[in-house]
Amino acid sequence: MLVKIIGAIIVIWLAFSVLSFLVKGVVVLLVVAAVATLGVAAYGAIKGGSRNRQIR
Repeated sequence: MLVKIIGAIIVIWLAFSVLSFLVKGVVVLLVVAAVATLGVAAYGAIKGGSRNRQIR
């Protein structure tokens, strides 16, 4: 019985470890995407000038 409890605790701990790793990875990707989006927007604002662009 004690072995099953210890086994369950280890499995739960591993699951939380994997979830934590995945969440950290997603957060890093979100930060990189936000910085890239801001960079592209800033470049477009600086480089765009006063040209009137229309979607055709």
